[in-house]
Amino acid sequence: MRHTVDFLVIGSGIAGLSFALKVAPYGKVCILTKADASEGSTKYAQGGIAAVMYDSDSFSKHIEDTLVAGDGICDKEVVEMVISGAPERIRELVNYGVNFDKDGSKFDLHREGGHSEFRILHHKDNTGEEVERGLLEAVRNHPNIELKENQFAVDLITQHHLGQTVTKRTPDIECYGVYVLNGDTHQVDTYLAKVTLLATGGVGNVYTTTTNPITATGDGVAMVHRARGVIRDMEFAQFHPTVLYNPAEKPAFLITEAMRGAGAILKDMNGNEFMQKYDSRLSLAPRDIVARAIDKELKMAGASHLYLDARGIGKKELINGFPTIYAKCLEIGLNITKEMIPIRPAAHYQCGGIAVDKKGESSIHNLFAAGECSATGLHGGNRLASNSLLEAVVYAHNSAMEAIERAKTVSICQQVPDWNSEGMVFNEEMVLITQTRKELQEIMSNYVGIVRSDLRLQRAFNRLNLIFRETDDLYNRSVVTEELTELRNLIACSYLITKQAMARRENRGLHYSIDLL
Repeated sequence: MRHTVDFLVIGSGIAGLSFALKVAPYGKVCILTKADASEGSTKYAQGGIAAVMYDSDSFSKHIEDTLVAGDGICDKEVVEMVISGAPERIRELVNYGVNFDKDGSKFDLHREGGHSEFRILHHKDNTGEEVERGLLEAVRNHPNIELKENQFAVDLITQHHLGQTVTKRTPDIECYGVYVLNGDTHQVDTYLAKVTLLATGGVGNVYTTTTNPITATGDGVAMVHRARGVIRDMEFAQFHPTVLYNPAEKPAFLITEAMRGAGAILKDMNGNEFMQKYDSRLSLAPRDIVARAIDKELKMAGASHLYLDARGIGKKELINGFPTIYAKCLEIGLNITKEMIPIRPAAHYQCGGIAVDKKGESSIHNLFAAGECSATGLHGGNRLASNSLLEAVVYAHNSAMEAIERAKTVSICQQVPDWNSEGMVFNEEMVLITQTRKELQEIMSNYVGIVRSDLRLQRAFNRLNLIFRETDDLYNRSVVTEELTELRNLIACSYLITKQAMARRENRGLHYSIDLL
């Protein structure tokens, strides 16, 4: 089937929903999401949104904290723009119906690692879930927005599909829409739009253990890579230092950094503090430092996990301030008011992605990107805690403002052909996909994880090339399925992470190699 809209949005997290609400008064909007509308990374964000809301804090402090965490390679103009725009975007979220915790008439603010002040707006310890609820409710009540679930974006439509040769050196690549696998009919539909926004989230499932939902397979990044768009900073894969050690569970359950902000302390297998060996900020050092410290302690001890001791916070504050974590730990027989929490790092956030300008537009005309799939320059080498939801909502706003103007002058490209699956066959050997995915995750976890080396990266690169050739051959003769396309996307993102890690010849932020010491 062919569908035509003014604004096409791929993804239903904070970025996609915010963008849709802003452009909806100016045209027909369609949001496509690969699973249930709420099943994205936004829902899993526990900590909150960083923003300067009161005179006790300042933009300059938040800017400095972001630059320090980014290890000197943030785009300072972007940092200033995002942080100064934060209060207005927070007010908009509240107007959409999102509730943040308050202390009397003021917002109750948390503090997290790398922050010099209490500036994290939150809703208990399930902020993302509350943001998603409020925005989804507003979207579903808007007459100009159509929300379609179980729709999997396969590839961007560009001049390539009109028979033109498109390379990385092709000037003025244009996006006309997206080919989409309909999960109900199992047919590939054609969606044409004046403007397309990718808000497809992260790439966490390239690793064995991740806090990301199973839907986070780097679809937007991979599609732009195949369309010859610019991808940058993929070497900066952030590992959250503290997830609940519960190996059978996927995604890994996050233990928010706000718990350390409230006084929880990292301890080794013997119950001793260890962060004093690595950083004067102790358990509240930036995530890259904490994750590497934990990784080193695990390897030295030959242990599967360490501990986070939250017993000093106090029973009432623990239960009221972190009810989701408290309840989750009770489920596995752990009372965190009396026992320490077993933790280890897990893949958490991708600082790189689709390169965009300050208006949110990618190197491909009329294609915008916001949220974790984008690379704005805000995070530099390492994301400061709770800056991600902030970046998503600011860039959703910027993209929407530009998209509204762009849609006034852009025409729908009706010459686009429909998807051609003639000669394709169903792949009956699912084991080829599941085993390759598992192999890919092992390669990335063992060779391109928290600590890297030239030998590990080269070995990963060689293995990935083989996996790519095998999977590409399978894809080119098979009917499109979500599982096969996800694998294809994971391979593309793994290749980009590895290749860009090999190219960076300095230890900076989240990229750390023993050969660059």
